[in-house]
Amino acid sequence: MAGKGSNSVQLRHYNERVVLDAVRRFGETSKAEIARFAHLTPPAVATIVDALVAGGYLVENGKRFGGKGQPSAMYGLAKDGAYSIGLHVGRRAMDAILTDFSGETVAFETHEYDHPNPVGIKELGDAAIARFRSELGRDGQKRLIGIGISAPYFIGGWDEELGFPSDVQMEWRTFDLRSHFAESQDLPVMIENDASAAAVAELVYGVGKQYSDFLHISLSTFVGGGLVLDGTLQTGPNGNTAAFGPFPVTHSTLNSVPKPSGKFDVLLHRASIFTLVHHLRFNGFDITRVRDLDPMPAAAQKLVSEWQEDCADALAQALIGSISVVDVEAVVIDGLLPQALLADTVERIQRCFAEMIPPGLIAPVISAGFLGARGSALGASLMPIYAMFGPDTGVLMKKGLDKKPLMIGSEFNRRGG
Repeated sequence: MAGKGSNSVQLRHYNERVVLDAVRRFGETSKAEIARFAHLTPPAVATIVDALVAGGYLVENGKRFGGKGQPSAMYGLAKDGAYSIGLHVGRRAMDAILTDFSGETVAFETHEYDHPNPVGIKELGDAAIARFRSELGRDGQKRLIGIGISAPYFIGGWDEELGFPSDVQMEWRTFDLRSHFAESQDLPVMIENDASAAAVAELVYGVGKQYSDFLHISLSTFVGGGLVLDGTLQTGPNGNTAAFGPFPVTHSTLNSVPKPSGKFDVLLHRASIFTLVHHLRFNGFDITRVRDLDPMPAAAQKLVSEWQEDCADALAQALIGSISVVDVEAVVIDGLLPQALLADTVERIQRCFAEMIPPGLIAPVISAGFLGARGSALGASLMPIYAMFGPDTGVLMKKGLDKKPLMIGSEFNRRGG
């Protein structure tokens, strides 16, 4: 029902969500435009808009002149209508973000480390939240509705690739991120895979305003993905929909990637920032963070190009396999790469995809995202807002606030992560 309202009295609260979604999509709009978008009668929309203004969720931003009839009052989201905090626990850094009701960033901070450990994450997260609460003040804190957390599901895994200490791996197997922050902060807490959270950000800020069905690929330390269908994030029964990392692909051509013993390799060994950095270091170019490639050092250019070609070939294979099963309108590729390098890599993926796609498939639009490294944190901060105000009671999150906590380490590592 996303994007379609109902005049039924019983669905008043749902219709309020549809109205808010319309304003969020348009940025600033009139009651008449909302009515057309939501398929609601003008009187019903007028009543809902007036109530949302009175409740502090919408504001009137003057009038629009130049059309037929009387000037139209224009409405936008009230920035202080609600606030939400997002924490992204990455393998190399933790991002914390405070977002207002309009989706704008109020405060942002990042903390780097060699590897994440539960004790350090608790301390960093609690300290960031305390600073955000202080910035909001007493009145702002009354409208702080929740915390969203994004993290790799196998954050304690892949020890061979990342060299996590064994004791840290064991700590992640039993540590429950969601429970800790719910207890320490006395706020509702939602948790999601980092790549799926980035897809949420894309749904709100990016192609979600144009397409209802798309794949979002995150080229981060490892590759991951998120699937949006009919404007709703799909997570699956195990929260692992569109994982992408384990997708089988042909062997890499890079001299830095060991040849697997089986017929296939997995996508994360070809399309990931870890593989790029390892390829550079293996061939004598010292680098620790991908941001060191902006601007591109001349000595790294050939090696980076080798990785781009190998990555593009592997991702094209994975995308063709994916659209053979799920029909989508668009594919967005984003992540940690500097913007110029990302754009060039996406062009190579587009070329490889066009060369490989077999008859019988409809090619989606493939484009580069623009949210970059902040995508997962932004998506995390949006999860509580959409849970409370989204146009579908199940939108974005299949695991409600009152469900059993999802344990990042233990639940998924027991499955082989």
